[in-house]
Amino acid sequence: MCGILGVFINEISENFEYNFQKSLKLLNHRGPDDSGLNIFTTNGGILAIGQTRLSIIDLTSSGHQPMQTDDGRYSIVFNGEIYNYIELREELKEEGYIFKTNSDTEVLLNAWIEWD
Repeated sequence: MCGILGVFINEISENFEYNFQKSLKLLNHRGPDDSGLNIFTTNGGILAIGQTRLSIIDLTSSGHQPMQTDDGRYSIVFNGEIYNYIELREELKEEGYIFKTNSDTEVLLNAWIEWD
């Protein structure tokens, strides 16, 4: 199990990041292995996504979330398990995708891009 937290707001307050991190800490019991936060500025406001991670498939720090593509266009937090991720990973490799982790989250992120 992981903990996922997200918010979309019009403008960022002075203590926003501190308060968001404090909220993530409340989810630590759902994922004590790692936590992360990404804050994005969009045309309509500020989007913040965070996760506390329970490492199950990729136990290394390379499975850190939120996970982003190299160009920063896509970002994901994911709580689940993709049972056929190894097969999907092989399909995506045939399409030219290069994987940096052994995580099903990276497979989902690239599948989302490829098969949108």
